[in-house]
Amino acid sequence: MVSLARKNLLEDFSRFLVAQLGITFAVSLVTIQTGLLEGFGRSATLLVNKSQADFWIASSELRYFGLTLPIEYQAVLDAQAVEGVAAAEPLLMQSAMWRRSETEAIDPVQVVGIEPTGTLLPLTTVAGAAPTELEEPYSVIVDRIDLNALSLTALGEQGRVNNYPATVIGWTRGVKSIVSSPYVFTSLETANLYLNFPRFDTSEPVPEFLPLVSPSTRITYVMVKAKPGEDLAKVQERLRAAFPNYQVLSRAALTEMTRRYWLASTSVGFILGLGAGVGMVVGVVIVSQILYSSVSDRLQEYGTLKAMGASDWYLYRIIIEQALWMAVLGYLPGLGLCWGLGMWTMQARAIQIIITPQLALAVFSVTVAMCVSASLLAVQKVMRLDPAQVFRA
Repeated sequence: MVSLARKNLLEDFSRFLVAQLGITFAVSLVTIQTGLLEGFGRSATLLVNKSQADFWIASSELRYFGLTLPIEYQAVLDAQAVEGVAAAEPLLMQSAMWRRSETEAIDPVQVVGIEPTGTLLPLTTVAGAAPTELEEPYSVIVDRIDLNALSLTALGEQGRVNNYPATVIGWTRGVKSIVSSPYVFTSLETANLYLNFPRFDTSEPVPEFLPLVSPSTRITYVMVKAKPGEDLAKVQERLRAAFPNYQVLSRAALTEMTRRYWLASTSVGFILGLGAGVGMVVGVVIVSQILYSSVSDRLQEYGTLKAMGASDWYLYRIIIEQALWMAVLGYLPGLGLCWGLGMWTMQARAIQIIITPQLALAVFSVTVAMCVSASLLAVQKVMRLDPAQVFRA
């Protein structure tokens, strides 16, 4: 049976190659779409995943990470006083306007204000100054991938955020979300000036000293780290008791909330899922046509086998094995292609195509099911074959 199945599969090599290319395309399309779906979900919560915080305190109006109402800095001080809390740090995040020069158009950016010496949102620069240098007023750090979008070419160049100066002192790498404008990291004090005191008249002098951060200063989140050995569930209960009018979410809960919003409340999940479905349909059609043509060309051979007493199950096994060989030989190059494409997109645009072991196994199962289903369609012609037709003149 094995030799017969392989013989039928490889006898017409050009047809076999066309079939494998079709399966490889289908596997690649399914894998890329599902990998993008997973990567999109992670990209939407990039800063949450990079943080060391166990809990995030936010407004009760929180819709997802990136859409919420401001809270007061006083919440940071209150969180630090809760039993079991090791550290609490503010995060101020809001959209702003970036302009490289007077002659260039404005571009949207996402200003992220952090504690330069904080530990709950660690940043690593690949060039220029370390994040601790953000204590210098009007200094910012951007991701290397966003340099073209911000019309930047070198360290030390200056742009403007909401008409205030912004000097780029460092570059990060891979800190870019595909659902957000370019991140512009700066100190909490500088971000407070950029976002809470917008400058409309550029003829006015730039403040030499930044406004002090007070308990009433507006921020977006409080990042909280529990002490080592503490029961996280109990710490969360204490935080909720201390902040009855706020939301206190674990990192996993905030990630899931954001992922669910983007995939269920927008068209992203539908579009990517539709692409994966199209890939499956393409694969089934191609494999069905190839196997059906192969069966049609060998009807006399199959009829001879039936006349010699071969069972239907024996014929099923021959054609199903061909489908399994096609599945394996189409899956491996398709998966390799996706790995390579994922590495390239991550380096070029920080777009993640995440292929987990579970996803790879799921795509392989889908590929096998796709090819076997196609073979079952093709084998029906053999099952209806009358062996006597083989011996007719």
